[in-house]
Amino acid sequence: MVKIKLENVTKVFDSDVVVLDEQNLEINDNEFMVLVGPSGCGKSTCLNLIAGLEFVTEGKVYFDDVDVTFLPPKERRVAMVFQSYALYPHMNVKENMGFALKLSGMDKESIKKRVKEAAELLGISRLLERKPKELSGGQRQRVALGRAIVRNPTAFLFDEPLSNLDAKLRIQMRGEIIKLHNKLETTQVYVTHDQVEAMSMADRIAILHDKKFQQIGTPSEVYNQPKNKFVAGFIGSPQMNFFNAKFDKDNNRIIFGENYLKISEENGQKISKANSNNVILGIRPEDIQITLNERENTYEIKTTVIEYLGAETLVTFEFSEEINGMASYSGFYQGKMGEKAYLSFEEEDIHVFDIETGINLIHYPIKKTN
Repeated sequence: MVKIKLENVTKVFDSDVVVLDEQNLEINDNEFMVLVGPSGCGKSTCLNLIAGLEFVTEGKVYFDDVDVTFLPPKERRVAMVFQSYALYPHMNVKENMGFALKLSGMDKESIKKRVKEAAELLGISRLLERKPKELSGGQRQRVALGRAIVRNPTAFLFDEPLSNLDAKLRIQMRGEIIKLHNKLETTQVYVTHDQVEAMSMADRIAILHDKKFQQIGTPSEVYNQPKNKFVAGFIGSPQMNFFNAKFDKDNNRIIFGENYLKISEENGQKISKANSNNVILGIRPEDIQITLNERENTYEIKTTVIEYLGAETLVTFEFSEEINGMASYSGFYQGKMGEKAYLSFEEEDIHVFDIETGINLIHYPIKKTN
């Protein structure tokens, strides 16, 4: 149980490859923090800095206000669970789980007790005498978790632990890790490139891209109030639609293609603070209503692709050859590809991004300085 803090942390490899650039992150005691971002963005490096497997180039790392910046992993008392299970093939489950404790000099009875408790917690008591080759992928991952639990760490660090599992097992193991967090009440830092994994598991999400944390917030915050266009496009599946648009200040409306959306004076004032009238209009597929019949305040479209997924239908559409997007229709969509249809969306569901900075002008309006 520990509070973790990265303060003005910079990490540079080979003198010129900057992975993190003066970044700050606070992880609260007993919090489940997920670090998410595209491959190669520095998520695992950030985790290694917390673990002590890598050291910062500049900045500080604190555990409960104690400077651990250059302490080795052993003195930080963290436990890591990796993508690779890294189990010893010649040892059975019981021996794998207790090996680190044996190396530390702990007596046999204490090791036996801790292994037994962890095995019961994870539901693998019946597997203790088996070798890794006799286990499924999910069972091996539970053993890897058990090996971390027996050490009674101050924090658990996960580096894409579910990426080797099939889709069905990943969903099951997500639930297991969440339940484990609630039972153990320890600080957990979890790295993934899967935004669905991040949204379903995290207390808070830190989205990393281009050497910086683009946004740190709850799943609801990063989904409903994305700070910039990158976050808006990365979080959400299917991803948010983006339409190149212009802001008509005189008439308080956003023009996209041959269409326009009238907006409130309050939102108009926020958007007008941008450096350009050229903006990007964002709307999530699930916030678009699509119908075969023309109604008031609808936009005419042509459907180009229809994908029936059971609970929903994904409808790809175009306003013109230059402007296209996707709508999520609940249930079975009756229309056909190539047909004319109509869509609508509410002002409260839109996002407007500055075309230069990508900042969400409605939720994070620009503050003008004197």
